Amino acid sequence: MHAELLDAGCGVEASADIHCSRCDAVCCRLTVVVMPEDRVPGHLLEDRDGLTVMARDEEGWCVALDGARMCCSIYETRPAVCRRFSMDGPYCRSVRAEYAERRAIGIELVMY
Repeated sequence: MHAELLDAGCGVEASADIHCSRCDAVCCRLTVVVMPEDRVPGHLLEDRDGLTVMARDEEGWCVALDGARMCCSIYETRPAVCRRFSMDGPYCRSVRAEYAERRAIGIELVMY
């Protein structure tokens, strides 16, 4: 379903080269805890270990990911934690580096 993401490559290039359009969208597989003040439609949520989180599809991708357009389908009302996740920020670079290391030794993409 999201194979086009996996073909894009997600190395840890120089800062000027990092952009969401050139990544495997590993952030769209992170666990996203939704806070009560977030305005996310209920059908996109699930309970996991007592926390309200964004649901995932059968392949582990956030259900808000629009696979056809490769963007967040609820961008304007996305959870606060997603708003704080900045492209090329420290956490983005860390997640991308860990993913690149795992992929280099043949470990498949995992859910976080």
